[in-house]
Amino acid sequence: MVKANKPKTDDLSALPKAATPEVRLDLKTGIEIIQEYHKDLPNKPGVYRMIGESGQILYVGKAKSLKKRVATYARGAAHTNQLTRILGQVKSMEFTITHTEAEALLLEANLIRRLKPRYNVLMRDDKSFPFIAIGLNHPSPYLAKHRGPRSKGIDYFGPFASGMAVNHSLTILQKAFMLRTCSDAEFENRSRPCMLYQIKRCAGPCVDAINPHDYRELVDGARLFLRGKTNALQDDLAQQMSEAAKVLDYEKAAILRDRIKALASIRNSQSLNPQSFTDADVFAMHQEGGETCIEVFFFRAAQNWGNRAYFPRSEKGTSENDILESFIGQFYQSHPPPDLILLSHELENTQVLEDALTMLNGGGARVNLINPKRGDKKDIVDFAMNNAKQTLGRRLSTSATIGKILDQVGERFGLEKRPERIEVYDNSHIQGTNAVGAMIVAGPDGFMKNQYRKWSIKDAGGGDDFAMMREVLTRRFTRLNEESDESLHPDLMIIDGGQQQLAVVLDAAKEMGIDDIKIIAMSKGVDRNAGREEFHEFGKAPYRLEQKDPVLYYLQRLRDESHRFVIGAHRQKRGKELVKNPLDSIEGIGPLRKKSLMARFGSAKGVASASVKELSETPHISQDLAIRIHAHFQSE
Repeated sequence: MVKANKPKTDDLSALPKAATPEVRLDLKTGIEIIQEYHKDLPNKPGVYRMIGESGQILYVGKAKSLKKRVATYARGAAHTNQLTRILGQVKSMEFTITHTEAEALLLEANLIRRLKPRYNVLMRDDKSFPFIAIGLNHPSPYLAKHRGPRSKGIDYFGPFASGMAVNHSLTILQKAFMLRTCSDAEFENRSRPCMLYQIKRCAGPCVDAINPHDYRELVDGARLFLRGKTNALQDDLAQQMSEAAKVLDYEKAAILRDRIKALASIRNSQSLNPQSFTDADVFAMHQEGGETCIEVFFFRAAQNWGNRAYFPRSEKGTSENDILESFIGQFYQSHPPPDLILLSHELENTQVLEDALTMLNGGGARVNLINPKRGDKKDIVDFAMNNAKQTLGRRLSTSATIGKILDQVGERFGLEKRPERIEVYDNSHIQGTNAVGAMIVAGPDGFMKNQYRKWSIKDAGGGDDFAMMREVLTRRFTRLNEESDESLHPDLMIIDGGQQQLAVVLDAAKEMGIDDIKIIAMSKGVDRNAGREEFHEFGKAPYRLEQKDPVLYYLQRLRDESHRFVIGAHRQKRGKELVKNPLDSIEGIGPLRKKSLMARFGSAKGVASASVKELSETPHISQDLAIRIHAHFQSE
């Protein structure tokens, strides 16, 4: 038996979250604790977790043999500075035994991504990638951008590096294959074709402008294109165009010509055209100035579907091999890997990582990791590496500038150190309706958009800005009291407003026991001109900064970003309200009954004008429910 004070390891949600504790080093005690665990460990693969004084996860690691790996920690000598620091904080350990080293690698990556231990390499930006979806679960399949979980009956193509890359490809696909992009509800309620049909971006299946067989051929063509069968597809279209011209069907020939041009435009616009592979991901890593940049390129259907730069967090002295291996393991936790992965560096555990990624591939072909030495694969990796160098250079330049400004911000507001996390709060509403509160976050790396938050304000108080601000900050303070990760605690909070808003927030902070965060308010001043902003602090009279002060310019940017974000959230909420179906507010009306009513009466307006008898004759609608629906619309 392995002695460990641990929850059931199969339940990952039961594990404590990572945190950044106040460091108290006791190397002798830490090594003694590890030696006790080492006595009973098996000579089997698995994952271990080093746990600190407050239950926070310090480090997650994997091993081919848990006993041999922990023995290296138990020796008590020849450790690096980083490892000495970790061992000096260890109070307990937890272990999970796996069948293979590949399983251990996958579990390690999963735990690192979930728990975010302080001393592991962290991917940091884990935003999901967009895909192109073709909905085959409908007689007239649709074309759409997709993020999130997958559903049965839908064909997914991707990932794409960004929403912009997806939108560009969708435009090309609309021109080339004219598939519908409307929702199923819009499709079923169409009585005449939309604008996309008029500009030849849709074949019009909603109004039977194309027969189902021909539309299905368009769908199959789009799927072939997204799988890289471009040449065969273009040859087939060229043959069809030639045949149409022979029989003098010039209108059809022109349409086919435009489709061929659309397909050719994608390849012509590519600066990278791989010849020796169709699908691959490319990872290029560059280190400079204590920072690491990993540039990831996506190639699908022999096309470049975009790239994204990452800046993983790692402790000083972590090897390039460990950074890249850990990053790749975390990267593929959210989507399956392609069969080919090209790397800028040779990895030590290539075989184990290939085994692990093949398991993630869902039973597909074996995943191969290659560090190419020649040919077009090498050229593409070199291109990605050049991008990584340039991206990191720009980041270091920007970080140096932001670092100086943050030092000045800390001095201006009397902080003990440079603020690593600044939160800015704002509200948006129209006379209390669709009220939304929002928080943006900034730090040494610029805007931290994956940390932005928005709240639907439950009690808008008839447009009472003070009550809304109190509600938003109370909810935020509640979360802070529950949060164990110190990196998520702000050094500075900025409230959009004046002295009264500040008083409300300080009162809420006092009630919640928050007394270690600097809170200020920023208002536009009496003349409401940019550059004349007034700042409010507890116990001080309102004051202004010099108009040319870089701190003022920086804070204006933060304020403007909070305005942009909260107004966007408000408009999104208001837009949903405008298109909300009145049937959604009637108790007992779920998706099935709603679909049945819309199919029979065409719209909510048609349902509203229907009699109880007509309603009760609708499938799935009982007499009692028909009476309730009728009464609902009559009361309105």
